[in-house]
Amino acid sequence: MKKSIFNIALASALLLFSGISANAQDKKDDLGRIAITAWVPDQIEGMPATAKNSLANKLTQVINSNGVAASSFNSRFVLTANVTVLTKDLTATAPPMQAYTLDVTLYIGDGFDGTLFASQSVQVKGVGQNETKAYMAALKNIKPTDPSLTAFVEKGKQKIIEYYNSKCDFIIKEANTLASQNKYEEAIFLLTSVPDACAQCYDKAIAAVGPMYQKMIDRDCKLKLAEANNIWAAGQSVESADQAGAILSSIEPQSSCYGEVKALSNKIAARVKEIDAREWKYILKDQEQKSEMIKAYRDVGVAYGNGQPKSVTYNVNGWW
Repeated sequence: MKKSIFNIALASALLLFSGISANAQDKKDDLGRIAITAWVPDQIEGMPATAKNSLANKLTQVINSNGVAASSFNSRFVLTANVTVLTKDLTATAPPMQAYTLDVTLYIGDGFDGTLFASQSVQVKGVGQNETKAYMAALKNIKPTDPSLTAFVEKGKQKIIEYYNSKCDFIIKEANTLASQNKYEEAIFLLTSVPDACAQCYDKAIAAVGPMYQKMIDRDCKLKLAEANNIWAAGQSVESADQAGAILSSIEPQSSCYGEVKALSNKIAARVKEIDAREWKYILKDQEQKSEMIKAYRDVGVAYGNGQPKSVTYNVNGWW
């Protein structure tokens, strides 16, 4: 019966996901949005080292200002830039100042396979007391809402949507392969990375998440239950009860072994009351609401993504 209830709830959650898909433009967070990572190569000819963070921040502003999610982890799609110094002069002021004119070309593409989707150049000028300050002053003059940059990002977004729509079956097949290898978190990350702007692929991907999520929490339930049982069996004290309780209280209530979790929790609580004359403080999770299940899917993907290496060298060969 519990499985049936869960399946109904899961189906309802998927319908809710579809509803969210239809209202993508109204969303306040990054769930389901096209995600792009701002990335600056280690070396751009003539760029002061201290300007790297300034350029990365400016690229992130371009992403955020144009309806795209700035990925906190290394997404497949990247916004990067190359900078060329067009002019470098001394001003006729007292004291003289450095004046730079920069040609900044921005690129959006698939940083994994090296496919360039779109590019756009802007010229900016800056003045400063030294070369570095003049360079950084010029970068500050990149306007994230510049119409030419908005059109550039929109072109990149359309290419990303085309990528997902053309690769959808491959993405789901890859996720199924990962799940068959017990790599549920990576599989869920892959599927929940599909933006809801790619309607058909998004629906297919989300439909595939439910069974994988169920297998993942079933696996976790067995592992955590065994760990809690071992701790309790070895200790039989308030301290071991607390250690076991911390584990049990983290188990998802939709898990297949949740009945055994409740039985062990009740057993420990009764024993704690016998030996310590007090109520045990650990409380098991309640059944999740539909919105919580959706968040749970997303949290699995985000946690996996955040655990990936922070430093990745993308393939941008031939982009400039």
